[in-house]
Amino acid sequence: LAMAAIIMPMLFMQERTLGAYTADEPSPAASRAPTAPPAAETGEHARVPDGAFTFTALIGEETRTVTMAEYLPHVLASEVPVSFSPEALKAQAVAARTYIVYCTAHTKPRHPEAAVCTEAGCCMAYLDEPELRGAWGDSFDACFAVVTEAVTATDGQILRFSGEPILASFHSSSAGRTEDGAELWGSVPYLVSVKSPETENDVPNYITSVEVSKDNFRETILLLRPEAAFADDPAAWITDMEIDGSGRVRRMHIGGSELTGPELRKLFSLRSTAFTLAYSEGIFVFTVTGYGHGLGMSQYGANVMAKNGFTYREILAHYYPETTLL
Repeated sequence: LAMAAIIMPMLFMQERTLGAYTADEPSPAASRAPTAPPAAETGEHARVPDGAFTFTALIGEETRTVTMAEYLPHVLASEVPVSFSPEALKAQAVAARTYIVYCTAHTKPRHPEAAVCTEAGCCMAYLDEPELRGAWGDSFDACFAVVTEAVTATDGQILRFSGEPILASFHSSSAGRTEDGAELWGSVPYLVSVKSPETENDVPNYITSVEVSKDNFRETILLLRPEAAFADDPAAWITDMEIDGSGRVRRMHIGGSELTGPELRKLFSLRSTAFTLAYSEGIFVFTVTGYGHGLGMSQYGANVMAKNGFTYREILAHYYPETTLL
């Protein structure tokens, strides 16, 4: 756990860009703990049933004390389609539960009064019952029963590394491989790049494009890099593109100034850093694959694995290597 103890404080001091889909995050020295703290057993922690695990959640502008059993089905219903395979839903339930448990012990500067919030760009998505009824209509009871079953089937189960809950990051879809944590946060044994099987046949809007006029492109870059110098030929503005081991853009030079893939993603509202950039006839075109920061479990990748016969335990072991499911 020494390595995790080094990296996690840095994560929680940064702003997350994708919430459940991307986490960039405060210092583990936070003192908030679950009301039903796990009891030590031979160096590990005992499982706490969802109905006995309480924590604080910022739901809208109201801070509430809730149980995992009450809260988690609403997260699951909001994070992935209810049509996902049962094993993929179980994998998502475990990842989301683990993330919540981790957050009960680590204060977030954005909402120190609560362990988690319902803002997807900070923690995880959450829809209350009226919102879910609006989305599902007459199918509400059947759909909510599906997500509740995935939560119940994994009751109390979380992922641990060296006996401690992990920061179970996850994202929507990857471009063949997940991202290595060292690229964004620092080296963590359970956040490494692994193969992910989803393709454009499995994921809606898997490949997207963003077109930007050369003038808007230049002005946008200057917002972040006012020192950038742009030659007459826009085709010469882009140099030294560097791709990391997962196929995502690590950095490049634009107008002679270095920008990282995550910086460009934020500047141009790209769905991921797995992109190419081309210029033609006054237009820069980003062609983007996947959605999210790429760390941890790919939700659509998990669904493909489930359809191919993998269990939720096998899915979690694949995306979070060196962890233990308890």
